[in-house]
Amino acid sequence: MARVGARPENRHQARLLRLLRDSGPQSRAELGDAVELSKSKVAIEVERLAELGLVDVVGLAASRGGRRSQMVALARSLRFVGIDIGATSIDVAVLDGELNLLGQARAETDVRLGPGPVLEQVIDLVGKVRADHSGSITGVGVGVPGPVSQAEGALVAPPIMPGWSRFPIRDELGAALGAPVMVDNDVNVMALGELHAGTARSVRDLLFVKIGTGIGCGIVVGGEIYRGVNGSAGDIGHIQVDAHGHGPVCACGNTGCLEATFGGAALARDAEAAARAGRSDWLAGRLAAGKPLSADDVGQAAAAGDPVSIALIRDGGTRIGQVLASLVSFFNPGLVVIGGGVAGLGHPLLAEIRSVVYRRSLPLATGNLPIVLSELGGTAGVVGAGRLVSDSVLSTN
Repeated sequence: MARVGARPENRHQARLLRLLRDSGPQSRAELGDAVELSKSKVAIEVERLAELGLVDVVGLAASRGGRRSQMVALARSLRFVGIDIGATSIDVAVLDGELNLLGQARAETDVRLGPGPVLEQVIDLVGKVRADHSGSITGVGVGVPGPVSQAEGALVAPPIMPGWSRFPIRDELGAALGAPVMVDNDVNVMALGELHAGTARSVRDLLFVKIGTGIGCGIVVGGEIYRGVNGSAGDIGHIQVDAHGHGPVCACGNTGCLEATFGGAALARDAEAAARAGRSDWLAGRLAAGKPLSADDVGQAAAAGDPVSIALIRDGGTRIGQVLASLVSFFNPGLVVIGGGVAGLGHPLLAEIRSVVYRRSLPLATGNLPIVLSELGGTAGVVGAGRLVSDSVLSTN
């Protein structure tokens, strides 16, 4: 079992651990080839990592013409916890050293309740998920829907989270769970999930766009998250898309923001307005059933041929596409991934986004640019949160 607080002691050990995390078990010979170390040096580093409880020897590799090399894997006892706190839900997962999901739980919440009640829910969920999986927690990663100061491990003036600004999330959860904690913006975390296990595994430069209650963009440069000077890079939800600033008032206090025109709350608002105005029989019928309308309702209505819902999706896709077209021309990514709850609207939304980006961006930037839906769906956040903290734990910093 890994020693409590065990970390690699040098950069060679850190490289070996990350290679085992990302590529699975390897022979000592394969590890030496990958990190360009001699057999004797690899043997020394692997033995030390085994003493620290960070790797296991799991058998012998196939012969390469001489003595068979030992197979090495990350220790089976490693346990990472990924936590994805959204505006209306919490997802928690326990992952092994390679960030494979071992167990997951979800609960509804409301971040407007404040950090105390929501983090109590988080801790309770972690306890429930861990009950079926032995071993101490190696590290905890947390994604939250707002701008995060990495230095403080805390949110800074999040528009949709009253009472959370500078609350010490990292320190509070670290004390409660007895493990190192890393906190980041939820979109950055989801982008890390895509990098680790999604369509972006072989891509070094990409944009991950989350369309949920809020809208944000994870920026990956050279295989690493780009956060900007203070951690607010990618906050595209508050780009003004109404040329005259006469659009709806956003949670940030400005008018005409992208998030205020097509985030999950905005789509529900517009759907309800259409239902109450009698413009959509389908939406009016769903509203009459007594439940608030949601993006999922709009998707179902569109699939049933409701013209108002189809128009809402197309209008939203156009607005997202307009912002993305500028970003694509500016950044020239190799891939754009669309995720988040509203992305569940699926291909009608994706088709509109693609149409606008391919039409409005520079041909050189879009000539070979895939724009795709996330394959990880609801697991992108928890896997990415595990990746976030494992990047820290499996390093010398």
